[in-house]
Amino acid sequence: MNMTEKIELTAGGDASGMRLDKFLAEFGGISRNYASKLAESGSVFVNGVPAGKKVKLKAGDTVTAELPEPELAEAIPQDIPLDIVYEDDCLIVVNKPQGMVVHPAPGNPDGTLVNGLLHHCSLSSINGVIRPGIVHRIDKDTSGLLVVAKTNEAHEVLSAQLKERKALRRYYCIVNGNIKDDEGTVDAPIGRHPVDRKRMAVIEGGREAITHYKVVERFGRYTLVQCTLETGRTHQIRVHMAHIGHSIVGDPVYGIKKERFKTNGQLLHAKTIGFLHPVTGEMMVFDSELPEYFTVVLDRIRTSNS
Repeated sequence: MNMTEKIELTAGGDASGMRLDKFLAEFGGISRNYASKLAESGSVFVNGVPAGKKVKLKAGDTVTAELPEPELAEAIPQDIPLDIVYEDDCLIVVNKPQGMVVHPAPGNPDGTLVNGLLHHCSLSSINGVIRPGIVHRIDKDTSGLLVVAKTNEAHEVLSAQLKERKALRRYYCIVNGNIKDDEGTVDAPIGRHPVDRKRMAVIEGGREAITHYKVVERFGRYTLVQCTLETGRTHQIRVHMAHIGHSIVGDPVYGIKKERFKTNGQLLHAKTIGFLHPVTGEMMVFDSELPEYFTVVLDRIRTSNS
């Protein structure tokens, strides 16, 4: 079996007496059912010894789980409604709704943006059969604009622009607290959290990550913020805002435990995207309206502050 990734965790005091499968589900970022299957297959170890799913942990135990390489079939075309902002022969700009996954992955084999795009048009093959056309991604519960390549040539040009930091990616978010400065830059490296695999974190030795932010509107307990990406690390804006003490409202991973508003995820929207057209060289900038799930909370905050 080809192993591509490992979960390595240390049980803290709060995990003492907890079943192994429950521990992996809570702290390892995988489902309890998947954790049970891994244990049954002999792929989970406690202090270096294979362990069953019902093993009770003690504080200080070292838990290692070997994750087999995921086996995914080719993404299939599906008739899914798409909000297409722009389209030509080499690229397409789509406004992704909150709750939609960008491409198939373990746990999300279909119903993704890629499945819908494949039904609508042909895509570049650079990223293989699971992520065709995908130049950059946004999280499932983040909404907003993405540019997707139809041809390999366009894909290469657009990817180079992102790598060379020539593309514009501007987001709006509502954060907890009143940010002191009207604008600023978070320059803090991001990598996988050393304990919790579900999370990214600002860590020494992480990949360079730079986010520029600007206050749009203040509400005392909350702030509407514009964030512009210079780099594009996983969960970058969410991690950086939490890092400076202003987590995004509704963020289930990096946010506060008791939120005032009920949301289906973080209030983060990819509002503006800009790039040089891969064929004409023309600068193209697209802007989107804030979606309803976002404005409903924003209006409630404004009303409560009036």
